[in-house]
Amino acid sequence: MPYLNYFHLVLFAVCGFALIAGKSDERWVALTCLTASLATRLFISPVADRYAGLEIGVAVVDLATLAAFTAVALRSERFWPLWISGLQLTTSLAHIFKAMDGSLFPIAYAAAGRFWGYPILIILAVGTWRRFSRDRRNRAPAPI
Repeated sequence: MPYLNYFHLVLFAVCGFALIAGKSDERWVALTCLTASLATRLFISPVADRYAGLEIGVAVVDLATLAAFTAVALRSERFWPLWISGLQLTTSLAHIFKAMDGSLFPIAYAAAGRFWGYPILIILAVGTWRRFSRDRRNRAPAPI
């Protein structure tokens, strides 16, 4: 369970920063990350059965998250949302692979579904920081 504790700490820190310092793109991605994390907790199988078969509820959450990230990426003027959408696509592919081959080891399925969570949050943090820095720089008065 330490994974969840560390992940949730990073999740809340990055998403909080994005909600406070970000603009529309950053806020939508942060809200999507928070909602997806909560929904995953609600729909995931009990620990004894987790990842033994296709996690249909988690797959639906991941596909909805992919749709939300892709919508942000398509309307954004920045490139970083496209990276997040691509990483979420990779996460969603884990469910397709499990559906195609039910003998896929549960640990491999779990790792493929969880791995990209941290890089997505890192990209969100960097995108938010760059937006925040750019806005602060543009607001600064010109030197006399």
